[in-house]
Amino acid sequence: MSASPAPRRPALTLSLCVLLFALLTWQVVAEGPLRRVDERAGRALTGSRLPDRAAEFLADLGNISVAVPVLVAVAAYAAWRARQSGTSRWWLPAVAALVALAAVPALVAPLKALIDRPGPPGTAGDGGFFPSGHAATAAVAYGAAALLLLPLLRGAYGRRELVIGCCLLNAAVGFGLVRRGYHWPLDVAASWCLAAVLLQAMLLLVSRSTRRSSSRTPGC
Repeated sequence: MSASPAPRRPALTLSLCVLLFALLTWQVVAEGPLRRVDERAGRALTGSRLPDRAAEFLADLGNISVAVPVLVAVAAYAAWRARQSGTSRWWLPAVAALVALAAVPALVAPLKALIDRPGPPGTAGDGGFFPSGHAATAAVAYGAAALLLLPLLRGAYGRRELVIGCCLLNAAVGFGLVRRGYHWPLDVAASWCLAAVLLQAMLLLVSRSTRRSSSRTPGC
């Protein structure tokens, strides 16, 4: 009985992320007070003292050419380690991570077209900036890579450092995107919500498959 609440935690987190994304989207579409605060904050961050080259470097970490190879390399390594250890369905976590990343453009592109939010002053194009594709790509790629590496780390200290590093990296990408004037802060925050949904879905798929596989193992 004590183990029964565990499977519900990812589902609860997933639901909360969906609700938060819906709230942010509603505020953007309805031009609510949160959107006005968002645009004031975006203009303030754009005028910050961080050099343009440093901000551009941080924003570029969300590019497909950077984030995707990182996840592919980590997925290949994690799958190899799982296969070497004789893990059942050793390929599933890596495949689930890559599918989660492939789902990013499938979700972001129609949302951009539907919401059609204008970008910060000076950006090219009339709309399609909410949510941020770069922020979502970075969050899913680096987040999934961290989830694949976590089981391979033995100590709690190393796991904590990995999670903190992943969060800081994504925060840096988001800051770079806003600082360079490519997105508003809510564009980035909404992308983090979408990324959290995809990562939670990845965890649910892998955990349920693992439980089914364990239940079929004789002698347990």
